[in-house]
Amino acid sequence: MKFTRAICIALVIVLVSSLDLTSAAVEEEIKVACVQTELIPCFVAAFIGSQPSAECCGKLKEQQSCLCGYIQNPTFGQFIKNSQNVFTVCGVPYPTC
Repeated sequence: MKFTRAICIALVIVLVSSLDLTSAAVEEEIKVACVQTELIPCFVAAFIGSQPSAECCGKLKEQQSCLCGYIQNPTFGQFIKNSQNVFTVCGVPYPTC
């Protein structure tokens, strides 16, 4: 009887722990959703050479893990390649893919 009780308690602990880890993983995925349009505030700075806005730098830092995927997109990749000055000013390392 005591053994069965201990097994049930251990099972409940494992289930509760795994739910917490799953929740953390889902929250992390939400934080790094790759949405190319998030970088629209950077377009003017990239193509005209003006100073990037604080919003641009914030979005660039948010989307940093997505940049290699963006470079592979034939339409959007040119934007990333023309944005080296924006990366420098914002303090984001240029992606090496």
